[in-house]
Amino acid sequence: MGAGGPRRGVGPPDGGWGWAVLGACFVVTGFAYGFPKAVSVFFRALMRDFGAGYSDTAWVSSIMLAMLYGTGPVSSILVTRFGCRPVMLAGGLLASAGMVLASFATRLLEVYLTAGVLTGLGLALNFQPSLIMLGLYFERRRPLANGLAAAGSPVFLSALSPLGQQLLEHFGWRGGFLLLGGLLLHCCACGAVMRPPPGPGPPPRRAGAGDLADDAAGEADAEADAEAEGEGLRVREAPPGGRTRRRLLDVAVCADRAFVVYAVTKFLMALGLFVPAILLVNYAKDAGVPDADAAFLLSIVGFVDIVARPACGALAGLARLRPRVPYLFSLALLANGLTDLSSARARSYGALVAFCIAFGLSYGMVGALQFEVLMATVGAPRFPSALGLVLLVEAVAVLIGPPSAGRLVDALKNYEIIFYLAGSEVALAGIFMAVATNCCLRRSKDTLSGPGTEGGASDTEEVEAEGDPEPLPAGAEEPGSLEALEVLSPRVGAPEPEVEAQPRPAPEPV
Repeated sequence: MGAGGPRRGVGPPDGGWGWAVLGACFVVTGFAYGFPKAVSVFFRALMRDFGAGYSDTAWVSSIMLAMLYGTGPVSSILVTRFGCRPVMLAGGLLASAGMVLASFATRLLEVYLTAGVLTGLGLALNFQPSLIMLGLYFERRRPLANGLAAAGSPVFLSALSPLGQQLLEHFGWRGGFLLLGGLLLHCCACGAVMRPPPGPGPPPRRAGAGDLADDAAGEADAEADAEAEGEGLRVREAPPGGRTRRRLLDVAVCADRAFVVYAVTKFLMALGLFVPAILLVNYAKDAGVPDADAAFLLSIVGFVDIVARPACGALAGLARLRPRVPYLFSLALLANGLTDLSSARARSYGALVAFCIAFGLSYGMVGALQFEVLMATVGAPRFPSALGLVLLVEAVAVLIGPPSAGRLVDALKNYEIIFYLAGSEVALAGIFMAVATNCCLRRSKDTLSGPGTEGGASDTEEVEAEGDPEPLPAGAEEPGSLEALEVLSPRVGAPEPEVEAQPRPAPEPV
């Protein structure tokens, strides 16, 4: 079980201790996505005690989500500097402290700073490292692993929403915040699970190549791998001098056309994706639904979501569908947007239940596929930096979406326009993703077939030069994964087969 356990080759283990990492990622994802929505159960009590409106109380969840997304680059830098495990332990303590301090708040501004900023930052420092570690442990089963980890969101949402309602009724919002703060300490236990994956073994990875010029580079890589196992994930760039130097945040990924397409899609998606879930409970209460039944609506979304995420992850892992995961993601976004548009006039409890079922299904598909698409877009070496930058872009949209929706509710006293706006934004994101991905695919094919293939070669050289301890060796094993990468940027070039063709069976020197 230790870091010096048996090694399983150059690729991710796709199992073993990875299942424990997957379980911890399941819990962290549940808190990260379920907690900001479950807190909406306390909004009416906050409005009564502080004399605030919908837009004012909606800022609590929006700030929490904005911190979860907006601190992505900070989390990437901290993970690169200190490793996943210490960052997650600190994040669990911050998340718990934020809710405990919020229980003593006397003004709504203090709730913003504690439950919003501190708890949101703590959740961010847990969420992003868990996804990075999951990508290091899984390659062949990565779509299924992402789907199972993403299922933590609906499971925790379906549990936290009724739990929050019970805590509110028995202890008030202050006692509920205090107890939820203690519950968030489980994030520290999840952080303790995140040990670095076993590497491919230090010098033998390049020593068997038979090239004397690679011996010095192999020793440098061995030193880097040993450091990675001792301190956690590191993103490196190998200079000509031989000694590796750390790159804390790889902003060069922004030059990738496919990454830009994905970032714009996530921005449009985040404008409207979370609005119905955040305002659903208050919407039902204003329609005359009892408080307990209104809180149960989020549980219905969670129950459907629980089934949708693993099923969609398993579906995306099929050989025929994995190369087309971006289009499957676009279809999920379009379905979610159309669900909002068609349910804008739902007022009865039966209509709201039907909306929750359709919304949970499409929402689960989006949650299961969003990070799989990003991993296939940029690859494992640049995924930490890409994830941080994408979350930063998404934070801007989260700060705009729910508070603006709450202000419209205060001004118009009508929820119908909210569903129309949210649905159109999410549907537009799906259409943009499909069209832009198709254009990138055509340009990639034209570039590969034409004489100018300089872009693909430079991208391959950049990946090799970074010297990441966990490269992407599964390219030759999974044509689907290669095709998914080809959709987004032509980085699969000739040097890849040469790396796989190294004579690994050569006996190791004593």
